[in-house]
Amino acid sequence: MNIEKFSSFFTGDALLFMEEAIDLALREDGRDLTSEGVFPPDHRLSAKIIAKEDTLVAGLPIIPLVMERCGTGEWSWQAFADDGDLVADRTVVATIEAGAARLLKAERIILNFITHMSGIANLTRRYVQQLEGTGTRLLDTRKTLPGLRYPEKYAVLVGGGINHRKNLEEMLMLKDNHVDLAGGITPAVTRLRATYSPCPPIEVECRTLTDVQEAVLCKVERIMLDNMDIPQMREALEIIPDSIETEVSGGVTLDTIRTLASASPKGPDFISVGRLTHSAPIADFSMLVQ
Repeated sequence: MNIEKFSSFFTGDALLFMEEAIDLALREDGRDLTSEGVFPPDHRLSAKIIAKEDTLVAGLPIIPLVMERCGTGEWSWQAFADDGDLVADRTVVATIEAGAARLLKAERIILNFITHMSGIANLTRRYVQQLEGTGTRLLDTRKTLPGLRYPEKYAVLVGGGINHRKNLEEMLMLKDNHVDLAGGITPAVTRLRATYSPCPPIEVECRTLTDVQEAVLCKVERIMLDNMDIPQMREALEIIPDSIETEVSGGVTLDTIRTLASASPKGPDFISVGRLTHSAPIADFSMLVQ
């Protein structure tokens, strides 16, 4: 199995947070007294993970991370798909062989991750398809479940989207509260650039055309057009020079995203959608124990 996509994403803090999420899931479950009581310690089982619908696959490389952390003894696994593959209903995507108690303890945790991440990848793919040919790219947001930001954002990548900032350090975003309390966009940007050297990229959330004009004069790296109607958005995009990235955000759905991307000859560079991570339905996978 080619796990380059997974391993290149889950390094450093991302891998640490992923392992902590698995450890928390194991602690939440506690001991599997049922399996420990029913099966002798040396009893081994094999299992197949099966897609129960046509779906993208995301999260298979989490299997060894879970298995290594939930027991001792020999175990093995094999993948029959790569993350990002579109598989048909009833496709076997992986097999696992291990001690019975260990495998059954890992079962639900493995499936929880794979079904959730594959569901995000599926929804992301649908949004990406709506943007085909427009030149606008799809961004996720920080609207992620606590502790699961990295697997959820990885799933967005698998579905063809792009990650926005993963934390509050990668990009400085001036939202309405920051701007209002600082006394305006200009003083807020000035304070940030005076505080940090080098200063991370600055994005400004703009609610009006006056906001856009001020952000342009500040030469920030990105301007977000927040909840603007199409005529206002079209006018704003014409004001912003090519040297500043543009992002459209606010209540974007599958029914509206293509209209937003193509409503102006100069479309936005990005459209961000919180629904990718906070509202994606799970994909249906099951584990069949033999």
